[in-house]
Formats: sequence, structure tokens, C-alpha cells
Amino acid sequence: MRGVVTERATSERPIAMRAEGLRRVFDGVEAVSDLSLEVYEGEFFALLGPSGCGKTTALRLIAGFERPDAGKLTLWDDVVSGGGGGFVPPEDRGIGMVFQDYALFPHMSVEQNIAYGLRDRDGRAERVAEVLELTSLTALAGRGVHELSGGEQQRVALARALAPRPRLLLLDEPFSNLDLTLRSRVRADVREIVRRAGTTAILVTHDQEEALSIADRVGFIWNGRVEQVGSPQQLYSRPATLHAAQFIGDANVYHFDVEQSDTPAGGGPDSDAPSGGVLRTPFGDFPAPAGARRAAVIVRPEELRLAPGGPLSGQVVHSEYYGHDQVLRVELSDGTSVRVRLGPSEHFDGETVTLELTGEPLIFAAG
Repeated sequence: MRGVVTERATSERPIAMRAEGLRRVFDGVEAVSDLSLEVYEGEFFALLGPSGCGKTTALRLIAGFERPDAGKLTLWDDVVSGGGGGFVPPEDRGIGMVFQDYALFPHMSVEQNIAYGLRDRDGRAERVAEVLELTSLTALAGRGVHELSGGEQQRVALARALAPRPRLLLLDEPFSNLDLTLRSRVRADVREIVRRAGTTAILVTHDQEEALSIADRVGFIWNGRVEQVGSPQQLYSRPATLHAAQFIGDANVYHFDVEQSDTPAGGGPDSDAPSGGVLRTPFGDFPAPAGARRAAVIVRPEELRLAPGGPLSGQVVHSEYYGHDQVLRVELSDGTSVRVRLGPSEHFDGETVTLELTGEPLIFAAG
């Protein structure tokens, strides 16, 4: 897959969905550009990116709501668009869809909403009962959807999508209408329901916490192209691009010109390390990316810690308290501003503190 950094899953499961070079243009603007992606059978996959990056268009291409202008899309062994084949309409792709606004029928009961998409009348009652139990909605079967909470409505939408036993479940920002206190619990419920159903699922979201907490693997999409695919841990700790590093997780971002040097950063004249450009930063000197004239240095707030006698000294000028932790903004003696994440118990407003960096920063060429 061109232009995508992919860390392959350890198990060789069948590929449920393969997109190869998908492209979709609206009024001369590319919404999706050379989208290439593989999702494994039984996987819960998240497509993560900022608003306007093309993730919803990508989902609509997979669902069949949009026709690609170029590229090929395969579900299991079936080519459903492109590649010299025909175009398989949404209703024949074996796909279930959970929309952002749930799209429930307000005049129907929970049971009637779930039964709506089932074609087999003979087994309809049994299947509805199964899905009600799977989603813990049995006690609410006769209620109107207007009587339900947001989390309960979300489960009804999920149950309706799962009722026809889809090969692939697509979820379009399904938690965005829930309040923050409910969102994390409903996410966990949905993840468990999908796991028990044994369905392959693709979630699209702009919420990094949502993607990292729920998915087996995450694809980061930027300007209509998937830049990296990997586990949540891989995307956070080893982002492949500057876009991913800045978008995924909190980050202190600094730009520095590269100094050319015959002596490698951190090494003396007898060092065996290769010579080249050096980045002189408040956190130390680091090797610059090959050929770069300017570079971005990413320091996560949790990679800085308070340390008596540490090499970095500054004054706490602001603090943000979140209950489970807090973030301090510290102005270093050279004027550099850093964000530092630490536990909630201590208070440092206006105090002078010393810090140390606990790991290597992320460094990317930036010109």
C-alpha cells in the first residue's frame, strides 16, 4: 500500500476489507486520495483523523453510498467496486451501519426498530429476541425510542445494525451525541457487544481517546490519505508523521533550524555515530533527520517530570486541574514554554521548579 506506514497484526487472519488506491472527488476537490487500507476479519478498526480529512467519505465508499472515481474495494473475496468489476449496491454488501444521529424511527418501539431491516419473516421474532438480549435491551423492547436515554438509543441503533448478521459493521461518529460522563461507558458497552457478536467493525472518529480506547488497530487519515496504521500504542508512541504526532495525544511542539556539524550530537570526536546535522534544543542536542534543514521536536507532557536539581529550570505560570491529573505550563529560563503532566495532589502555582526529560523526543523533518 503506497504511502502508508503499516504495522501488520501478528496473526494472519483473513482480510475482511481491502481498499486499494480509492479516490473520490467532489467539485474538483479530492475528499479521498489514494486511500489504501486493510482490515482483518473479527477486528475492531478505527479510522481516526481531524474534521474534513475524508474519513466519513472513506466510510461511505466502503458502505457503497458513494462510488469511487478510482481504485478498487474488496470485501473478503468479493470486488464490490473498481478493478474492472461492477458496482455492488449497499444493500448487497452485507454491511450494517450505525449513523451519527442513530436514524431511529421515532414512531416505532425498540423491538420494531430492530426488526425493521430483517427480511426473513419466519425467523424475525427469534432474531430480534437474540439481539435484544445481546444488547441488554430485552426489558425495553416495548418502549418508544423517545422514552430512552442517549446511551439506550445508541444501543438500539447498534442492535438494528447487527440484527441482519452483517459481515461488516460501520460506525460513523456514533458517540458524538453523548455527554462526556456517558461516553466512556457506552464505548465499552459497544466494544463488548461487537466482540460477542463476532462482527468485523470499522469506526470513524475525530476523537483520539475514543479511537485509542476501543480499537484493536487504528488508521490515521490526513487529507484523504491513510498515513499510518498500527495498534493504539504504536500510533501514540511511534507516530510515523508529524501530522500524527501532533494530532494523537498532547504534545509540546518546537521547530529548530538544523546546524551542520562534523561531530554527531551527543558524541565526541572519537564517536562511532554518523556525523551530520544537529538540533540544539533546551532539552539537549539531538541528531537531525537526514537531509533536513529544519526539524520539529515533539515532547509529550508526561515525558517531563519534576526532578530536584534537574537540568531544566523554570517558573510555573499556569496550571490546569483535571481531577485525575494536572498539566502545568512552565516557562523555562530561556523563555521556552512547556506543558508538564503530573499527578493531582501537589500545587505549584508561581513556583520555580526543575525538570528532566525522561525519554527521547520525537523528531521529524519540517523543511
